[in-house]
Amino acid sequence: MAILRIKEAADLLGVSDDTVRRWIDSGALSASKDSSGRLVIEGRDLAALAVEQARTPHTRVGSASSARNRFPGLVTRVVTDTVMAQVEMQCGPFTVVSLMSSESVRELGLEPGSVALASVKATTVVVERAAG
Repeated sequence: MAILRIKEAADLLGVSDDTVRRWIDSGALSASKDSSGRLVIEGRDLAALAVEQARTPHTRVGSASSARNRFPGLVTRVVTDTVMAQVEMQCGPFTVVSLMSSESVRELGLEPGSVALASVKATTVVVERAAG
């Protein structure tokens, strides 16, 4: 399960750290403390909120690429069978859907709440995940 710090969550949703803290304080977003006592958010919870609070994220995810249409965001849904998978992402105000092999989903570790980058060229959507 992806665990995100307040700053990461704010960057992905295109809001301030204080806004994320207010959502936590109001109960709109749940958080817990990590082993260092810092507030963290489960990626799954942030993905659900991202669908509701869609704004353009300001983050750099991925690597150098010639693709110009790159959308950082959160995986919100993954549907797999034995061969193929459908991966849905919330990238700011945009929902991006990619069809890929189930093997690729496993290799990238994609699940709801994963931070990823959708690269769009023509009709192909490539989903990347930051190393580490």
